[in-house]
Amino acid sequence: MDELEALAAAIGAMLKERGEKIAVNESSSGGLISAALLSVPGASAYYLGGAVVYTPKARVLLTDIPKEALAGMRSASEPYALLLANNARERYGATWGISETGAAGPTGNGYGDAAGHTCVAIAGPVEAVLTIETGSEDRSANMVAFAAAALDLLKRALEA
Repeated sequence: MDELEALAAAIGAMLKERGEKIAVNESSSGGLISAALLSVPGASAYYLGGAVVYTPKARVLLTDIPKEALAGMRSASEPYALLLANNARERYGATWGISETGAAGPTGNGYGDAAGHTCVAIAGPVEAVLTIETGSEDRSANMVAFAAAALDLLKRALEA
């Protein structure tokens, strides 16, 4: 968690300095993105909220994404990650939305993705999406790696 907290501290400082806000929709990282962002003292200055969208039922209840928006899309994909990031940003009225969707392991998902596969995205003044393949079946390590990848993507966008 130390790596995540260090990333979140840098992100938190930049968001506070810029007066910007963030919201989160995450899946197989299990809340680690939110936990890292909230570990920073003064997080209420920039963190608006988040959801662990782990199942289709959770997606319906927590995001209110219309079925039509999902046409031709599957979870654990770059388009879906970007949809989740935009949804978080829009629903919370945040400057930034950040998301993660993947397969932590020890097995893959029903779409044929191996354990260690995830897609992370940010939406806001800059949009970016990235696919990560850890090659590991270690669920806990993958969850941390997924959260770190999402936070690193945001940090790089904030520094640009």
